[in-house]
Amino acid sequence: MADTITYADFERVDIRVGTILEVLDFPEARKPAYKLVIDFGPEIGTRRSSAQITGHYAAADLVGRQVLGVVNFPPRQIGPFRSEVLTLGLADATGEVVLVSPERNVPNGKKLF
Repeated sequence: MADTITYADFERVDIRVGTILEVLDFPEARKPAYKLVIDFGPEIGTRRSSAQITGHYAAADLVGRQVLGVVNFPPRQIGPFRSEVLTLGLADATGEVVLVSPERNVPNGKKLF
């Protein structure tokens, strides 16, 4: 069982919805990955993320897709790329990442609660 946290702890994690605008290959990554540019709406703006999602997703199929991301983690340097947001996903039975997305389109920047 995971450690118990308070609701206040959960509120500190800022999870927002955004739309993928651009997908680039990331050949310098140790594991296959894409560089994503995601629009999180007018309050947050556009952010960049590295995501190891090549197992289930072709780059062309990701543009326009809404995803969830943690927008208040500090940036992380991944090789030559600065990742500004953690794009959320779950591992399937083979360990490949499946993106977390809203069931229906919602305005970019809306917060998960």
